[in-house]
Amino acid sequence: MNSGIKCFAQRHKRSYLPLIRQALREDLEKNGDITSKAIFSRKTRAVFNLLAKDDGILCGIDVFISVFRALDRRIKVVSNFSDGHHLSKGTVVATVTGPLIPILTGERTALNFLSQLSGVATKTSQFVFVSGGKPIILDTRKTIPGMRHLQKYAVVTGGGKNHRIGLHDMILIKDNHVDAAGGITEAVSRVKRRWGNRFLIEVETRTLEEVQQAVDSGVDRIMLDNMDNQAMASAVSLIAGRAETEASGNITLERLASIGESGVDFVSFGELTHSVTIFDFSLKQEAIL
Repeated sequence: MNSGIKCFAQRHKRSYLPLIRQALREDLEKNGDITSKAIFSRKTRAVFNLLAKDDGILCGIDVFISVFRALDRRIKVVSNFSDGHHLSKGTVVATVTGPLIPILTGERTALNFLSQLSGVATKTSQFVFVSGGKPIILDTRKTIPGMRHLQKYAVVTGGGKNHRIGLHDMILIKDNHVDAAGGITEAVSRVKRRWGNRFLIEVETRTLEEVQQAVDSGVDRIMLDNMDNQAMASAVSLIAGRAETEASGNITLERLASIGESGVDFVSFGELTHSVTIFDFSLKQEAIL
């Protein structure tokens, strides 16, 4: 795990521990795992292997471990890989050893987190590979409620960058703000009167005329929304380095390589988090102790 990923994981660990507890409550309610408790003794111990069933990027191993620790601290998980490592199908990612009942109880919840996060990281890595590092790949706020910090962590693990965490840490003046305020110039003016230079200011633009208004307003980043490649190239030329540029809307993986030719700095994709194919893992019994 590189230092950037590690710092992000440590910073947001507290945000996912309540989520784990909620997920377990959802599964167990008052009766707990009635199937496992009926079949097995509390004294039975077992060893399981965590197997990768796809090729891609691992993300969420600490969350996986935390699920089992929340159920029974006697469970020991030894991981052979860290977040950010590439996995091949069939790889033994980790071993889980401990009381059988809580291992079976936590299996699905732990795999759900790991599969979703590794899916996000893997998809992001594919976009980063195609872009070749320019433009920089960004996520959006199109995340599963309650999972935002984890999903954005997965984007970073896959080599992307976070656009903003929420409404609280960056100004983004979108089309509805512009229309309701009566234009870009007025919207930016109001933001600067309220916040000064405290936050980075980005403006969404739909036409070259709006791009010029954003440049004249002295914003930090200009979003080029639903523009074709020719329009984006014209916008980048017009901006001439006076603000960062971000392409957004109606952009696919297939189109990404050609977008780099326009000179934009960033491209944001909601699908990194809202349309993800999970990374398939399984937990297979190795031995009963």
